[in-house]
Amino acid sequence: MQCSIGFFNQMPTAVLFITVGLGYAIGKLRVGPIVLGGVCGTLIVALLVGQTGCQMHGELKDVAFALFIFAMGYSGGPQFFANLNRSSLRFMVLPLIEAFVVLAIVLVAVRMLDLDPGTAAGLAAGAATESAVVGTAAEALKHLNLVPTELARMQSNIATAYTLTYLVGLISIVFFTSQVAPFLLRFNLREASSELAKELQAASDDDVATQPVLPRLVGRAHRVEHAAGLTVRQLEAALGGRTLVMGLVRDGKLMESVPDLTIKRDDIVALIGVRDKLVSAREVIGQEVSLPLSQSDVLRLEEHQVIVNNPAVNGRSLAELGREAAQQHLRYVWVQQIVRSGMSLPITPATRLQHGDRVSLVGVEPTLTSAARNLGRDLRTTDTTELVFLCAGILIGLLIGSVTLKAAGIPISLGSGGGALLSGLVFGWINFKRPGVGDMPSAAVQLLKDLGLAMFVACVGLSAGPDAVTLIREHGAVLPLVGLAVSLTPACMSLWIGHKFLKIQGPLLVGAIAGQHVSTPAISAVLAASQSSVPLLGYTVTYAIANVMLPVLGPIIVALAYRVGGM
Repeated sequence: MQCSIGFFNQMPTAVLFITVGLGYAIGKLRVGPIVLGGVCGTLIVALLVGQTGCQMHGELKDVAFALFIFAMGYSGGPQFFANLNRSSLRFMVLPLIEAFVVLAIVLVAVRMLDLDPGTAAGLAAGAATESAVVGTAAEALKHLNLVPTELARMQSNIATAYTLTYLVGLISIVFFTSQVAPFLLRFNLREASSELAKELQAASDDDVATQPVLPRLVGRAHRVEHAAGLTVRQLEAALGGRTLVMGLVRDGKLMESVPDLTIKRDDIVALIGVRDKLVSAREVIGQEVSLPLSQSDVLRLEEHQVIVNNPAVNGRSLAELGREAAQQHLRYVWVQQIVRSGMSLPITPATRLQHGDRVSLVGVEPTLTSAARNLGRDLRTTDTTELVFLCAGILIGLLIGSVTLKAAGIPISLGSGGGALLSGLVFGWINFKRPGVGDMPSAAVQLLKDLGLAMFVACVGLSAGPDAVTLIREHGAVLPLVGLAVSLTPACMSLWIGHKFLKIQGPLLVGAIAGQHVSTPAISAVLAASQSSVPLLGYTVTYAIANVMLPVLGPIIVALAYRVGGM
């Protein structure tokens, strides 16, 4: 660490934490759905502080980035591999469009504007709002055999170009997905999402609300007066929602509730459902009564948190699972929440479960435990990180990244960042398939991602120094315009191809475009505009794929820009 400010020379690490802290404070500022984010905020602060002469040297930034990228792969591994299935094929096309179009536009800009590889990579990272590209590209520059001063300049240009184009990419994709895309396809996002929710047979309004409140489940018992002659299935349909007949008391004996069982007069029907749906139960069935104390356990609700890891369940819809003979016990549980990639999905018969989904099940024993085992394993919590597993994974990633191949004379290498990402994916999958092997608390993984990336971009931004001013003077006005093209061109192509050829419904398509851009603010804007969580069904698929695919673009852009630019 070197700095022209004496205080920081005495406490060199202070500038790093000041930069990260101020950057994340600025990143919290919100204008509507637009949030600058801690990474961009940190880079802005770092570039400003870097003008004072404060710079970070050494291997700190490499260590920080390796921790971040491995943790990203570790957390995303199960979801990434789960999306490699036939039901996701339509949506997988969109991240491919994103990658190829971004690459093409950046290479055209390299040729026309004489951009160096560092500026090209920073342009792609900022306009596509994928911060990980900053690290993978910076690593790739080391394989070009540049002189130290030129290497430092290009790495500085990555940070500067990223900062100049990030806000343009962020605002444009948020506005495009929430406003422009629905206008171009001529549909009202809120109405279309509501209609699609009905088409998917969403169980209740609570299941598609953008800020869902957990359904207020209640248990009720009614003596049959009006519903005599109906089957259990017909009665549940008449009540609507996810109302379940948990059991019937006939002649003092508790009977198992099966769909084709015919209900008789004076039976006592035990129900579980949302309070709003059970209001009409008295008119449909008869007077509400109390269950005998010895039989009241049929309405005692328990909850299980389950991680889906059963191969037979992956990619199957809730409706398909419910219809299968082997899954009949699922009808006796309540799927209260499905969390994927940190998002709560709408619960509909068409919602497909995937490996890595966290499912909250509510029901009565012993059917609840049986259903939980059929889906996967109970959510385990741990307070310790398996450091041997972590270090082994990063080491293997570094070894993979050290391999350099030549294609048409162009040296191509994933670098330590790309290698750590791939090993993180595999090691995360191993832990998912073999719980107990390589456990890392989710909070620890998130800390590695947040702090690792923040420290890396702070080091890069501080080291940029005066080089940032030079790039701004040379390309400052044109880079945001090119960034706009990098952001919107693949989005427009995905919109056209997704609508015209892939036949993806409008709400799902705009969600998928937000996902291919790896943009949380964009999906937040879409959810706010639609007042529905239905677009998440498209977002989670493309997000999982693009979150892995886009960082790999870093080394590719650096190698091709070096060749195209004739350096």
